[in-house]
Amino acid sequence: MSNLFTVSPSPHTKGDDSIPKIMWSVVIALVPVILMASLFFGLHSLKIMVVAVVSCLLFEYTIQKYILKVPTTIRDGSAIITGLLLAFNLPAGLPVWLVVLGSLVAIGIAKLSFGGLGQNPFNPALVGRVFLLISFPVQMTTWTANITVTDTFTGATPLMLLKEGVKSGKSLAEITTNSQMPGYFDMFWGNMSGSLGEISAMAILLGGIYLLWKKIITWHIPVAVLGSIFLFEGVLWMAAPDRFMDPVFHLITGGVMLGAIFMATDLTTSPMTPLGKVIFGVGIGVITICIRNFGAYPEGISFAILIMNGFTPLINAKVKPKRFGGK
Repeated sequence: MSNLFTVSPSPHTKGDDSIPKIMWSVVIALVPVILMASLFFGLHSLKIMVVAVVSCLLFEYTIQKYILKVPTTIRDGSAIITGLLLAFNLPAGLPVWLVVLGSLVAIGIAKLSFGGLGQNPFNPALVGRVFLLISFPVQMTTWTANITVTDTFTGATPLMLLKEGVKSGKSLAEITTNSQMPGYFDMFWGNMSGSLGEISAMAILLGGIYLLWKKIITWHIPVAVLGSIFLFEGVLWMAAPDRFMDPVFHLITGGVMLGAIFMATDLTTSPMTPLGKVIFGVGIGVITICIRNFGAYPEGISFAILIMNGFTPLINAKVKPKRFGGK
């Protein structure tokens, strides 16, 4: 019996990639984001990240071992990534117990209840984040001003300043010239308030370049998300520049960069084919801009990704890869 071998369908190809290798490559790509969050929020950011990662590991181990009674998978690195991405979507001043609760929702409900890694239809970290946002909106929108800004900075994010200014009837000129609104270089560098991992577009882009170099992700989803946001917002801006902000503002504020590069590209919850990925990314970009400009929330990338996660099976069914050996 020991000489039996397994026969599987063609094509018979083998690569050196593995789940742990891919996951730890993503962790390496997140190092610049971790460093910038630590620089701008200090010990607050480290506390949130450590609690989120440890909670995700403990919940995954406990649920698999004692409830599901299946082999544990905490060594594959996926729970660490979920913890980090969840932390990156949280404000620095969030109470620890809410971080733990978000980790439980992300691991227990969004991941393990569907069968674990590779079977979850929605991004676990975003499910945890949106659950906290809807259930505890005050705590999730109470922003801690980062430790490098001036004393006059209130801690409000640029998107919140924009949304509140528009609601109060202020013109875009008044909003953008407000002393509380950071400049574009500060936004790109990370010298503004926001969730831990969304503040520095520069750090996120560095991580994205690393993932592209390692071929962990492809360019299709990030380019589709960022390109559709730029084009859609650009059309609105050109049509009514006194009502809509320019597209660069929307690219470097909020969670767009983090969502496009690290969240939307999740291998499990995104389409398989290049065309499917582009459709997926364009949908995320359009929904994000619609929510930001016409919705009640100042940010929309989390909702947009989860909505398009739900469309992934339909996209895969309609945009199928060419059969191996087919014409």
